[in-house]
Amino acid sequence: MLQYLTVPVTAFQQNCSLVWDDATGQATIIDPGGDLPHLLAQVERLGLKLEQIWLTHAHIDHAGGAGELAGQLGLPIIGPHREDQFLIDTLPEQGAAYGFPPALRFTPTRWLEEGDTVQIGGETLHVRHTPGHTPGHVIFHAPRRQLAFVGDVLFAGSIGRTDFPRGDHQQLIESIVTKLWPLGDATRFVPGHGPESSFARERAGNPFVGGT
Repeated sequence: MLQYLTVPVTAFQQNCSLVWDDATGQATIIDPGGDLPHLLAQVERLGLKLEQIWLTHAHIDHAGGAGELAGQLGLPIIGPHREDQFLIDTLPEQGAAYGFPPALRFTPTRWLEEGDTVQIGGETLHVRHTPGHTPGHVIFHAPRRQLAFVGDVLFAGSIGRTDFPRGDHQQLIESIVTKLWPLGDATRFVPGHGPESSFARERAGNPFVGGT
């Protein structure tokens, strides 16, 4: 069965998630924005075999540690969608602008597209391309767990910012309505920042998308 642990990292308190198949201990890490020693200590504490890095998008607080971690452990970087390459190319500049440690540029081992799947151990997650916060943003959906890792698309009581380069508010709303809501009201989600919620709760009470 799929298990996960969410670990806030960096001064931005970005939710980095360790996700693993408890039958095998094989694990991936979603959005390692920084604080790598702390994240690796959690991997060791849980006795996991870290095998992949998955990215929802390429803002510094989500992707800032990906290049270093990949190089350190020889891990593939999976995602995001190729439309975020321009952000990966500017990771060092993003880091300098926001006071992060030096970040490495990289080319993902595999870009992700709408309808792709990713695998960790015996667990399969489905990929949805959800532009708006960034043009290459993706989310990961685990249907057997009714669980989604949604990055900065949707939060408890809020939605992702669209005032960054190539952000698009209308596109973000469309991503939420057409890509997230069809996953079902019972689906819980881990956002890029803040507490978990469910699609039912956000559809009912989120002031930005409630009632959509």
